[in-house]
Amino acid sequence: MGVKSKAALAILLLLLFLGTLWLHGGLDSHWDACLKGYNQVNEPHQLSNSSASKESEGPQVLEECPGQTFQVSLLLTHLLASPAFTSDVLLQPYLSSWDELVKFMNALGPMVGLISKEIETKTLIIRELALLAEASPEAEVNPDSENTVSPEAGVKTSGAYHSVRSMIWVELKRGLVDFKQQTDSGCRTLLRLHRALLWLKLFLDKLAEIPVAGRLKSPSDLCREAYKVTLANHHTWFVRRAAELAFIAMPERGFFLRLLCVQKQEELSAVLGRVVRAIGVVYDRTQKALEDNDMLDLP
Repeated sequence: MGVKSKAALAILLLLLFLGTLWLHGGLDSHWDACLKGYNQVNEPHQLSNSSASKESEGPQVLEECPGQTFQVSLLLTHLLASPAFTSDVLLQPYLSSWDELVKFMNALGPMVGLISKEIETKTLIIRELALLAEASPEAEVNPDSENTVSPEAGVKTSGAYHSVRSMIWVELKRGLVDFKQQTDSGCRTLLRLHRALLWLKLFLDKLAEIPVAGRLKSPSDLCREAYKVTLANHHTWFVRRAAELAFIAMPERGFFLRLLCVQKQEELSAVLGRVVRAIGVVYDRTQKALEDNDMLDLP
């Protein structure tokens, strides 16, 4: 085997390793069943006419982008359906948001797509736990939770895993959360997704920026910057080096314009601005719920 072939094989092995270790804690055990997630009827999301001036050049309606799997209109719809009541997050639309974000990452090519496999595993874990809890004859619900109807989402919310806070309450009550060693609890799994969501939020926020002077940075550099202040803090040296290889394969900015069905950077900024703000609401609520229960450092 030649030197070039050996180098290519080494890079491939590193990327495969990255895909399984991307979220701290390694690859969780596989689930045999293929579960159905949040099945919501989605319409193109209307952007408010009172949007800030920086968004005035963006499309007023996020319509379906033909010929591609990822749809930013669906992502925004799921994100806006996630907040419930004053401080909670509904798990079904939250996980559906991740389904669309996984499609986003897969669209960036096989190198970045490897990362999404670990995220899919973690969303599957929470869905499986929710189904098991629903089937349990002794399913418990937090008596203090607002498990009636979410005014934001317009759907009935009930059950042990209907929201972030109800899941935390149930798993603590049942002793499923271990603060000293790794478990397959929904809380620990949520924390890993939560960290990855911050990485994507910062990346999309940077991608939306319009510099006052100077050229636009490449998506590769922006993704690397976002990674260094988020997920890199929870990864080993080896995984951080492997991540660098994945970022090298990041598409150029023109690809993101096509992916979001816009023509110029100003339109991209308008669309991503709405997505980033919606992610921010979900992230902040999840952060507060985890912080309130001392779960930000679960092993």
